[in-house]
Amino acid sequence: DLSRVCPYNEILGFYGNQYQYAYQVSILGVGPVWMGDNEGLKHKLARLLKEGGLFAFGLSEKEHGADLYSNEMKLYPQGDGTYRANGGKYYIGNGNVASLVSVHGRYADTNEHVFFAVDSRHRNYKLVKKINTPGVRNAYVAEFELIEYPITKEDIISSGQLAWDSSLCTVNIGKFQLGFDSIGICTHAFYEAITHASNRILYGKPVTNFPHIKTFFVESFTRLNAMKLFALRSLDYFRAASNEDRRYLLFNPIQKMKVTREGVRVIDMLLDAITAKGFEQDTYFEAAVREVGMIPRLEGTVHVNINLVVKFLQNYFFNPVEYPYIPKRDEPGNDEYVFKQYTGGLAKVRFPDYRLAYEGVNLPNVSVFREQIELFKDLMSNASPTPEQYKRVDYMLALGEMFTLIVYAQLIMENCKIYNIDDDLTDHIFYCLVRDFSGYALNQLTNFENSPEQKQYLQKIALTQPDINPAREMRLWKDQVSVLDGAYKMNP
Repeated sequence: DLSRVCPYNEILGFYGNQYQYAYQVSILGVGPVWMGDNEGLKHKLARLLKEGGLFAFGLSEKEHGADLYSNEMKLYPQGDGTYRANGGKYYIGNGNVASLVSVHGRYADTNEHVFFAVDSRHRNYKLVKKINTPGVRNAYVAEFELIEYPITKEDIISSGQLAWDSSLCTVNIGKFQLGFDSIGICTHAFYEAITHASNRILYGKPVTNFPHIKTFFVESFTRLNAMKLFALRSLDYFRAASNEDRRYLLFNPIQKMKVTREGVRVIDMLLDAITAKGFEQDTYFEAAVREVGMIPRLEGTVHVNINLVVKFLQNYFFNPVEYPYIPKRDEPGNDEYVFKQYTGGLAKVRFPDYRLAYEGVNLPNVSVFREQIELFKDLMSNASPTPEQYKRVDYMLALGEMFTLIVYAQLIMENCKIYNIDDDLTDHIFYCLVRDFSGYALNQLTNFENSPEQKQYLQKIALTQPDINPAREMRLWKDQVSVLDGAYKMNP
């Protein structure tokens, strides 16, 4: 039930990222078992869960990272139906105490993919070391080695295509939690920052009397709300997924790399507001500074996921289909499809007309943002990247930032309607998004060679100005931001 799992990640991130990390890694660890076809292991897993066990996901390797094609972990057949596992895994959370570790490898004789279960307490499981990181210091990130580890038929989670699908689908679900973690971290940091700044007297005045400090807080509050609106709406699409509607495959990578990077941006702005206080070790904030930047960079998330997002661009703009409306999905239920999803088929994923999200909305910055969308669509229709540009990963990554922003805004807009977000906050969200869009277009102009036609469209996007409304910003400050002074303080 992802409507329970995802918010719980936010709650754990709010109180301490080490708690969220152990939980998220356990989600990864149990994923292959849930998706597999070994019913005995599923019942064993249920028992271990009830006993309070932690779990681990043995996928990445020291020399290859998460490159499954180069995986060196092997199962060697012994001729009697059993196997011996040999190989190492690296950067494995909970690897020191996991009651069950789902390990990805290959059969040595057939080279077929396989998932199998091991126990971190077994004598043939060698815990090599704890990998020390600057963030999440209380978490245990392990390197381990299996040395002639005995594996029976009962330990095989899945094989072949199912094992391959399970590896990628487990990552889809587990890494989706990163956005909620970032939201939890930023929310706690925001409470701490606004309370400190509101009660910090400088030159005889509260720090929050300075206009630039107000702007830092209003924008960080706005971006944090946008993060949560997108995350919750993408969760709706996850829960509504089916073979006929796999739109979540676009929203998932945006959750992993866009929401989490916005979290970095929020913490940076708050740090500019509270400065030295944010580095004192008796605050929550100093941990947030260390840890929020790790989240979007896990397993090359940003680069990998922007490349994935670009694959959907053509169908998103130029191949619309009708879908039934998806409401808020927060009811209890078994999200069975998500845990049996298959890989591939991205080119077949279709979308409704993106303009439907904006119907009935008449706000200044929403209108400006829609103009930018149409300019970008015209760019892709009339002056799309050349074959040479398509081959340049850096060029397409930069272009992908603009497309990502468009999809990000769509789901935010949908949830602004669902949650009845007031006009001031909605318009200020899009005030930020218009500025971001202009910045991405300027980056595309100044860092890469573009055709004359491409330059024309990019210049128009870059020079688009948002509706600047100081009165709106002041209302947000007075009615929604400053009132959070003292709203929450963690016990010492």
